[in-house]
Amino acid sequence: MRIALIEPFFGGSHKRWSEDYHDFSGHEVHLFTSPGRHWKWRMHESGLSMAEALNASPLTFDRILVSDMLDLTTFKAFARPKGDPEYVLYFHENQLTYPWSSQDRDRKNGRSRHYGWINYVSALAADQVWFNSDYHRNSFLEALPVFLNAYPDRRGMHRVEAIREKSSTVPIQLNLKQFDGFKSKDQPKNEVPLLLWNHRWEYDKNPEAFFAACLRLRHDGFRFHLAVLGQNNRLYPPIFDEAKEELADHIVQWGPVESMEEYASWLHKSDIIPVTSNQDFFGISAVEAMYCGVVPLLPNRLAFPEHIEGAEYFYDSDEELYERLKDWILHPNKKPAPVREQVLKYTY
Repeated sequence: MRIALIEPFFGGSHKRWSEDYHDFSGHEVHLFTSPGRHWKWRMHESGLSMAEALNASPLTFDRILVSDMLDLTTFKAFARPKGDPEYVLYFHENQLTYPWSSQDRDRKNGRSRHYGWINYVSALAADQVWFNSDYHRNSFLEALPVFLNAYPDRRGMHRVEAIREKSSTVPIQLNLKQFDGFKSKDQPKNEVPLLLWNHRWEYDKNPEAFFAACLRLRHDGFRFHLAVLGQNNRLYPPIFDEAKEELADHIVQWGPVESMEEYASWLHKSDIIPVTSNQDFFGISAVEAMYCGVVPLLPNRLAFPEHIEGAEYFYDSDEELYERLKDWILHPNKKPAPVREQVLKYTY
C-alpha cells in the first residue's frame, strides 16, 4: 500500500512514530511534514500548507494517514489527491481531554475550545479514526458529549456515534530493537539503585510528584541515585531547578543527552522508573524504559494498565508510590522482575 503520512508537528514522539512507521511498517510511506514547534499555529495553518505539499506530489496514494495536529476538514477542502484514497486520522493526543497548563493564556482568556473542535470535526471528516490506546479512545468518545453540551444549540449528538463506529485502537509500533545494540554485555549491577526520569520536562508529566517522592527519600536517609533525561524546552516547570539543587548528592545525570547511544545506555543502567504522569495517552518513554529492563512503578490509570499485567507494578496514590519505592530500595529482593517481554508487542 502506498501511504501519504501527513505530520504537521514533526518533533518528539510524533517524529519518532512517523519515522519508524516509514522505515518498518512494510508499506510504501511518503512523509509530508513541518517543524515540531508552535503547535497551535500548526493546527490552524497545516491544513493549507500540507494540502499544497500533497498537491505538488506526482504520486497516487491508497491512504492518507494524518495526525491529530492536522485540521482534516481544511486539508480535504484544498487537497487534490490523485485517485481515491481513504483518510485515516491517528490520535496521538487530543485537545478535549489533554490537561491544559495553568500558564496557558488561551485558557485564561476563554479561547481553549477551538483546538478540541478541530479534533472533533477532523474525526467526522475521516474514513477511519485510530487511537494509540483504548484509554485514549474511550476518554475521547466519553468527552465528546460533554464538550458539545457547552454549545447553545444544534449540538449534533448523533455525530458522536458516527465517530464511535469508525474508531479503533491501533497501538503505536516502534523500533524498540534499536536499544539492543547499546546494551553492555558486562553491565555491573548497581550497588545503589538508580531511579530514572526520561520524559518531557512539562507540567502534564507531573514532575512535582516525582521529585516530591525523591526528596522524601532523601529526607528519610535512603541511598539512591537519580538520572534525569528527557526533552526540555526554554520554559519548563521550576521544580526541575529546585530538584537539581536539593538532590545534587544523588544526581548522576541531569538533562538531555546528545545521542541515541547515550540515551539507551542510561536506560540500560537504570533500575526503577517511577512514572507520575497526569497525561499519557500511550507513554513512549515509559515503554522504552520497560523494554530496556527498567522496573516500572506506574500510576494505575491512563494507558499504563494496557501495557503490562501485575498489581505489584502499579500504585494508586502518592503515598503508595513512596512506600513502594522505599520498600524496593530497602529490600531489593522485593522488587519485581523486569517486564521487557510484556512490551515486545509494541516493537516492529
